Amino acid sequence: MSYTDYIWDLGGTLLDNYQTSATAFGAVLAEDFGLEVSYEAIYQALRVSTEFAVAQFAADLPDFTAIYKKRESKALRDPVLFPDAAHVLATIVAAGHRNLMISHRNHQVLDILKAAGIAEYFTEVVTASNGFARKPNPESIQYLLAKYQPRRPVMIGDRAIDILAGQNAHIETIYFASNDQETVQATHHIKTLADILTL
Repeated sequence: MSYTDYIWDLGGTLLDNYQTSATAFGAVLAEDFGLEVSYEAIYQALRVSTEFAVAQFAADLPDFTAIYKKRESKALRDPVLFPDAAHVLATIVAAGHRNLMISHRNHQVLDILKAAGIAEYFTEVVTASNGFARKPNPESIQYLLAKYQPRRPVMIGDRAIDILAGQNAHIETIYFASNDQETVQATHHIKTLADILTL
C-alpha cells in the first residue's frame, strides 16, 4: 500500500445500499402514492444522488422524502457491505495507516457503521451534521487534510462527485465500480475493494 490515509465514501463504496434504497424508494412510490416506476430507473437515478431521484420521480409528492428516508433507515439497520470491505479496512489499520470517511448522511451513518461491524476502523467520520458543503465541493476533505496532515492521502468513491471532490482538494483518487457505467477520470479504477491493497 502506497497511501497513508484513505478517505472513504460510504454508500455504494463500502455499503452496498443502492439495491436497498431503490427497493424502498419504489415501494414508497407504489404503496403511498400509487405510482409505478421501474426498479432499474430508480437505481440509476439514486446512483447520481437521492436529490436527483426525487426530482425525477417525486418532485411534486408531498412528504415523499421524509417517508422514503424513514423506510430506507429501517432497511439500513441490517447493512450489507461489499465483499472484502472489512478486510481492506482492517488491513489498512494494521499497517499503521488511517481510514477516514465523508458521508452526506446525518449522524445515522455512525449507527450504520456500528451495525456493519466496521466503526472501529475509522479515525474520524464526517457527516452532514458537520455542516460542510456537499461533494464535489472539497471543503470536507480539506478539513481532514488540515487536521491530520496526511503524507499521501487518497479519496475513494463510486460516483463522479467523489472523484471530483478529491481532485478539487488536489489529492489522488480511486474510482470503485464493478461495472464502469460512468467515464470518470480518476487516478485509479478498481472493480473490487481488495484491489486497493495492491495500489
